[in-house]
Amino acid sequence: MNILGLGGHSAAAHLHEVPPTATTDVEYFVNIAKISERGKLDGIFLADGPAYQGGRAGGGKLDPIVLLTAVAAATERIGVIATASTSYNHPYNLARRIASVDHISGGRAGWNAVTTAGDAAARNFGQTGAAFHSDRYRRADEFIDVVTRLWGSWSPEATRLGEDGLIDRAPDAVLPIDHEGEFFSVEGAGTLPRTPQGRPVIVQAGASEGGKNLGARWADAIFTAQTTLEDAIAFARDIRARAAGFGRNPDHVRLLPGLSTVIGSTEEEAQRRWDELDSHLSFDQEYAQISGRLGIDARELDLDSPLPWDKFPKPDDSFRTSHGFLEAQLSLARRENLTPRQLVKRIRSGHRLAVGTPEQIADTLEQWFLAGAGDGFNIMPDAFPSGAEIFVDHVVPELQRRGVFRREYEGTTLRDHLGLPKFDEREADVSERALLAG
Repeated sequence: MNILGLGGHSAAAHLHEVPPTATTDVEYFVNIAKISERGKLDGIFLADGPAYQGGRAGGGKLDPIVLLTAVAAATERIGVIATASTSYNHPYNLARRIASVDHISGGRAGWNAVTTAGDAAARNFGQTGAAFHSDRYRRADEFIDVVTRLWGSWSPEATRLGEDGLIDRAPDAVLPIDHEGEFFSVEGAGTLPRTPQGRPVIVQAGASEGGKNLGARWADAIFTAQTTLEDAIAFARDIRARAAGFGRNPDHVRLLPGLSTVIGSTEEEAQRRWDELDSHLSFDQEYAQISGRLGIDARELDLDSPLPWDKFPKPDDSFRTSHGFLEAQLSLARRENLTPRQLVKRIRSGHRLAVGTPEQIADTLEQWFLAGAGDGFNIMPDAFPSGAEIFVDHVVPELQRRGVFRREYEGTTLRDHLGLPKFDEREADVSERALLAG
């Protein structure tokens, strides 16, 4: 369950289900987490970025790691996945914070490792603009390398008790990582023993060449933004092939395409809900948003004419917005010959949109799952909490009836929910064994 502010639709605040300041109220997030836990979902996910975004939709954005620590204390099984940028953090501090959440939650923590492209964020950290794409991903690769080595710097025997009931720690049970790299110099070991999962779940969402390689090398789960079944299948095959190329077991990478949902008891009711939300939108704002994602001046687009394919920039090293969102949206527009106005209607939060009954939502989830387009899904309801409640109370039972979703949790950790083994360096993938060996 992807908790995007007050909902995945830009006008969710106009339904007045919760106060606009709910995004700074921990109970708002706890409620959504408990709804999701009732539906036996794997986890909740919080996106984040280190810059003020503007707009009137929400009253602010809490730090996701701090927030999810509180949410974990109020829930029992559901995973808690926080976004933290590799561009504007330091690996030592972040490794400690994420590992702390994993210990506090009993093994339910995940880290969505992202690079940050926007110039606004860069200026908050004393820089004039965001680093080039290739530099961000080289930094991210080294960043995750350092974090995982810190998580593994305590051996599994480092907290073994001796006969006197005190910790009997061998001299080499906790070792410094002695890292010297292009971006970071980190000497010491981490401050915490291995977490309940062996190490927290690593999530990644980039779809550029650099992003796909980063995910294939490091990620346990990858959030994807494909808008067509064909593209999602191709992406999944590509990632698994890249993971194998890094010496990993490709079955240990979970692919989770995003899906924005608007659900009603009938198609007509779902459409009315969608129309009501859309009626509150400033189309100019939506238009500017999608134009920004496409990397083209909005003034060059005619709302009801074909897209000017020759004017779109190529997502090279200087392209400052998401390569993955650009490719997903252009692919959908090409396949269905959409105008800019139609494309705005079809894309929400950069992801595929489904408007319909619980059975129709279940149909598309089941189709993509059985076709190999995804192992699970990153669900973005139109508005909270009602969109989450409708999904859990009506779509989940339909998926359970079809035998494609669990009826009860089968384990206690986020890795258990994702069907992934506990991480142990003695059973690590080849590339990770080499890193752990220094």
